Amino acid sequence: MSTLPTHEDVLAAAERLRGRIVRTPMLRHPLLDELAGGTLLIKAEPLQRTGSFKLRGATNAVLGLDAAQRSAGVVTHSSGNHGQAIACAAAAEGVKALIAMPSNAPAIKVESTRRWGAEITFFDRATTDREVLAKQLAAERGAVVLPPFDHPDVIAGQGTLALELIEDAREAGLTLDALAVCTGGGGLVAGCNLAVDGASPGTEVWAVEPEGWDDTARSLSGGSRVANDGQGAQLCDALLSMAPGEMTFAINQPRLKGAAVVTEAEVFRAMRLAFEALKIVVEPGGAVALAAVLAGKVPAKGRTVGVVLSGGNVDPAVFARALSA
Repeated sequence: MSTLPTHEDVLAAAERLRGRIVRTPMLRHPLLDELAGGTLLIKAEPLQRTGSFKLRGATNAVLGLDAAQRSAGVVTHSSGNHGQAIACAAAAEGVKALIAMPSNAPAIKVESTRRWGAEITFFDRATTDREVLAKQLAAERGAVVLPPFDHPDVIAGQGTLALELIEDAREAGLTLDALAVCTGGGGLVAGCNLAVDGASPGTEVWAVEPEGWDDTARSLSGGSRVANDGQGAQLCDALLSMAPGEMTFAINQPRLKGAAVVTEAEVFRAMRLAFEALKIVVEPGGAVALAAVLAGKVPAKGRTVGVVLSGGNVDPAVFARALSA
């Protein structure tokens, strides 16, 4: 395992990314505060370029490549958001990118990845070890693997999201009591933990996962990394990692206050409320943190809670289901 990133690496990533990504806004709405019984500060990453927070870590990782690595190109595996982000970041730096995507990835994510000029190869989500596949593809091309979460530069880049939210909260005269973060492999919540370490050490960080894909919750309970059985529902496609990463769990285990698990009904409710109150389109995986707070699974009553909306790349049919649920 590589050396774990630190708070200083998140600060360095923030400087590196300045002007290359969108500093997404902190949003508030009295309806959400009323429903939660506290003050909710929403980090709106659907407004990021490529439609999710993933551009932060992807850009930081691509910028960290040396000249030889850039020439060789990059490979990754992704259900969509990280793939789009790597494709975008690579295109900005003139680097070739190959993205391995599940054959059942949402069409909107496939097409968006293709628009950035990346090459795409498909695999069966149920039968393929995507990490092994990415390594094989990279070996064939002499390329560099930039994984979705278990990479120090990716983790540090994702943490810039929390730095921005902490800064914006302070400008509004508020301090975060807690931060709820959508969690798949754990890269975003790991980066947020590192950001909080130095910028707001009194803030609790909560991982939030969809039902059936609660590997972080079960790993925290068991004291070591536990894999999902892969049989859970596919709604939150952005969060369907089989297990926490080695690096991400090493960062998250001693720092997380807890991990909450949400149902599909709670996810659909959060998507609908984000649209009605904030006028933001959020994909299922991007709505789990808000779902947990609104369901009382992350304590918010009488507190100031940061909530990450991590992405907005949702197929129209799925979004229609959320609005009618």
